[in-house]
Amino acid sequence: MRFLVDAQLPPALARVLTEHVTDIGPGDASDRDLWDYALENDAVLVTKDEDFRNMILLDVRSPAVVWVRVGNTRRQALIGWFEPLIERIVGMIGSGDRLIELR
Repeated sequence: MRFLVDAQLPPALARVLTEHVTDIGPGDASDRDLWDYALENDAVLVTKDEDFRNMILLDVRSPAVVWVRVGNTRRQALIGWFEPLIERIVGMIGSGDRLIELR
């Protein structure tokens, strides 16, 4: 499984997912560019951006999206919270979930 980490999340989170992460390039890619890239490369979008949730509701084809719904937090706290969830996230995506909301 490949994860595509959106620009609002720290690069350290991408490093936690190093065996799964792919990179689209500049952090200023548009939402549509990230969406299309994820579809073309069968990648899971990891984001804090609510726009991707809305796109899932409006688009017939969608990549899986992990929507991180925590407020601003220190990088280490975010990683400490996220890392134990990775196995569960992978299982949910494997079961066909397209939107995984993490609070």
